[in-house]
Parts: sequence; C-alpha cells; structure tokens
Amino acid sequence: MNEKNFLWLIGTGNMAYNYAKVLKSLKQPFEVIGRGKNSALIFKKQTGVDAKIGGLKLNIKKADIIPNVAIVAVNVENLAEVTRSLICSGVKYILLEKPGALNFQEIYSLNLLATKEKVTVMIAYNRRFYNSVSILRDLIKQDGGILSMNFEFTEWSHIIKSLKKNSKVKKNWLIANSSHIIDLAFHLGGRPKCWKYWHAGKNNLNWHPSSARFCGSGVTDKGIIFSYNSDWQAPGRWSLEFKTIKRRFILKPIEQLQVINLESLKLENIKQRNNFDKNFMAGLYLQTRNFIKKDFSHFCLLSEQVKNIKIYSKIAGYV
Repeated sequence: MNEKNFLWLIGTGNMAYNYAKVLKSLKQPFEVIGRGKNSALIFKKQTGVDAKIGGLKLNIKKADIIPNVAIVAVNVENLAEVTRSLICSGVKYILLEKPGALNFQEIYSLNLLATKEKVTVMIAYNRRFYNSVSILRDLIKQDGGILSMNFEFTEWSHIIKSLKKNSKVKKNWLIANSSHIIDLAFHLGGRPKCWKYWHAGKNNLNWHPSSARFCGSGVTDKGIIFSYNSDWQAPGRWSLEFKTIKRRFILKPIEQLQVINLESLKLENIKQRNNFDKNFMAGLYLQTRNFIKKDFSHFCLLSEQVKNIKIYSKIAGYV
C-alpha cells in the first residue's frame, strides 16, 4: 500500500470492529494489527478484513511502509503504550481512543513525546460527534450561548463490579469511563476556572476505593455557571442540561436532544439530521471522517487531555 493512502487500525476488539465498519463505508484503505490469532479470526468473521497478528512492535519491525495515520482502539490499559510505539515508529497523525491514559503521569509523558516528535494526537471522545450534539451546538449558537449547565455521570456499580476489567481500569473508572460525559460538558461549556468540588464514600466500593459520590460547582473559563452531582451507589444515569436565554436543552439519553422552550413546560424531541448514528456506533462516523480529513475543530487535543485529567483526578479524589 502507498504510505499516503492507507492507515493502521490497532486492535481487533469491539471498538476496532466499529472503526472498521466506518472505514469501509468511507472507502478508506487500512490495515489491521492485533495480537492473538483467535481475536484476529473473530475480527475477520465480523468484518471480512484480515488482521495481522503478533502485536504492534513486531509488525512495525516487519513493515515495509509505516503509514502517516493510525487509529488506536486497544484495551484502555494499553492505550498509552501502543501510542508511544506508534509515535516512535514515525506515524504523524493518531486518533487515540478515550481516555488516552489512566492517570496524569501517563498522559503527561505521552504528550511530551508527541510534542517532541511533532505528532498530532487526538483523543477519540465520540460523543462530541453525536448527531444530537452537532444539532445542540448549532442551536446554542443561535440562542447566543449557554447561560448555565449541569450534568450527571452516575455509574451502575452493580454491573461494573462484575465486569472482567483490569483492576487498574476499575480503580480509575472516572477517567476510564465517566470522562466520556464530563468531557462533553466541558467541551461545550468550557473548562472549570473557579470551582469547588467534593467527593465522599471512600472504600464504599471495593472496585473504586477512592470515592463513590461526587458533587461540584463553579464557573468555567467561558463564564458559564455549572454544577454536577453523581452517586455510584444510587440509581441514576448520564445526563446533561444546558440553559440559554430561549431554551433548556436536555441530553438524557445523550443520543436524543430534547428541548423546553421559554414560557413552556412541554418537553419536545429534536429531529435527527441524518442516519449516521443509527447505521454506525453513535458519533463514530463523523469523528472518523473528520479525523481523516484533518478537520480537528471539535476534537480533544492530547495537550488538552493533560489539563482535563488533572480535573478528573480532583473530581474523583485520585489526588
């Protein structure tokens, strides 16, 4: 394959399957690199695409051409290590699955390396590219901006405690998973500038000993008042609300945008623009297409994630 015309997709799990589906639809040439033979066979059965086995480092050594572009869709605990290998191999544009790393030191050192080697790394928070969010972004602009916002990132402890996940991932679950919704809130409303935060329930959850309940409020760098309240020992779900001078916008679930207009109590659904989120994993089509086109306007830069993980660590009580 020509260096300029293909990319590497690293991983053969569920996320890699969903990326392959999008890449095939976009008619984007790609090669898949995985580790084990069994996962490669399953991937071939699901996608019709052969995956090279043996892991990334072996395939870098064997490669005749190293592409300029790669998508990293491996397990959370391996994201940073795989990305370091890609950077050192000469790849210049990397779409790195969220959250990129599990702690501040990992993401900080990865950013130092990427900066040194002049590599562009984007964190793949696909909820930024949901159909509902794209519409919301436009409507907020029409209304003159956000006045205030609140959000919830409650996790279902009764399910998570039984998941077959690396214990390191579970202990950093707010970064590994809840950051999906927190990132979206601060992407639209701005990063906290002046704020207070509380966490409680230390050792209440054996899989997440740092905390179980979270509360905070303040003002963002866009001058927007915000608050959040989440309890991982009680019922709840992810949700966001944004208020403008004309409307209250509600994402609950995140895939569906609802609105309450001024001087009304009626909750109305906003019609979707296209079928991308029905035909593919929600947000993944636009995210992947924009990345390939090098339209990075709504992406989370790796350098931004360094700042964000500092915030997530405070929210969770990791520091």
